[in-house]
Amino acid sequence: MYEGQMVFPQVLEFLSRRVFDSCVRRYQGNRRIRGFSCRDQFLAMAFAQLTGRESLRDLEICLRAVSDKLYHAGFRGSISRSTLADANRTRDWQIYRDLGLALIERARRLYAADDLGIELTHTAYALDATVIELCLNLFPWAHSQRQKAAIKVHTLLDLRGNIPCFLRISSTKTRDCALLDDLPIEPGSFYLMDRDYNDYRRLHRIHRAGAFFVVRAKCNLTVRRQASRTVDRSTGLRSDQTVLLRDRRTRRKYPDRLRRICYKNLQTGRRLIFVTNHFDLTPLTITELYRQRWAIELFFKWVKQHLRIKHFLGNTPNAVKTQLWIAVSTYVLVAIMKRELKIERSLAEILQILSVTLFEKTPLSKALSQQTLPISTNTCPNQMCLFDF
Repeated sequence: MYEGQMVFPQVLEFLSRRVFDSCVRRYQGNRRIRGFSCRDQFLAMAFAQLTGRESLRDLEICLRAVSDKLYHAGFRGSISRSTLADANRTRDWQIYRDLGLALIERARRLYAADDLGIELTHTAYALDATVIELCLNLFPWAHSQRQKAAIKVHTLLDLRGNIPCFLRISSTKTRDCALLDDLPIEPGSFYLMDRDYNDYRRLHRIHRAGAFFVVRAKCNLTVRRQASRTVDRSTGLRSDQTVLLRDRRTRRKYPDRLRRICYKNLQTGRRLIFVTNHFDLTPLTITELYRQRWAIELFFKWVKQHLRIKHFLGNTPNAVKTQLWIAVSTYVLVAIMKRELKIERSLAEILQILSVTLFEKTPLSKALSQQTLPISTNTCPNQMCLFDF
């Protein structure tokens, strides 16, 4: 029988204790803390993420049911829902933001060599936002419209490995393109965006920083053509032009040249127009690059299905941001574990296995291995038949 560590502390070995303590000290997270440290808070919230707990009472009951195993799992403080609620309300959420960013940096190095499916040496990011609906009575600070409450989560996704690199929470009344003011621009990278990001003053900031963007143009965009290039219409391309913005107010925001590519989907007949500041890639590569942006829509769908962000274990803005960043940290930690252990399973399968094996004493690689139970063909001769045919 295996007498080593449980699965939960084996997963946490991929989280550097030095990095975690550094984030805690930066914001004095353990100042005047007696029994329930920031690490205990993170372990409890990570357990809630991995096992699907949806309330503080649910989390408290489950952890107390295995109280004899908590010390060996890494817990040092006593577990109670009031203590955890106070920690989520008062401890600085930026502790877990910095922890998440440190894990993201490590994960991006592990997934840097992944194939995008197209010939592109640059880093490609997809930028979009998703809305999480809340209860107005419990979250009055997140008032959205009429009798509804919601928050908007803006995410920058590295398409190599689908690693979220930037996360920002805002009101649903905030325009998506306003995020571009705070977005860290990486020179030489591609930023793929939908029509909600058609703000040419902000797009010109990306251009001046030496980065590239590909954005869907709105139907009312007016341009003055300067040059045209021949395209193969059998591929769905309709035009590839160098243009200047025609409207004087818009041209003051973006005075430089742009590339306008028109593409028609041959299966659906849908016509799409893309605007970019990159002139070297082939037009078909640009359209294929934008198609990769759909990965962020799938990422949002996956996160809402597998991470616990629909039910928040606290009603304050600090508690909501804490839970979101711990959810992201848990996701990235599992992605790091998957790559370093060379596990062939999907992230969804890994999370499902972890949800029922966290307190089992079994090697992590064995618990997550692709094993199938042998089907026995030998029948017991003493077994009576249930039915006679």
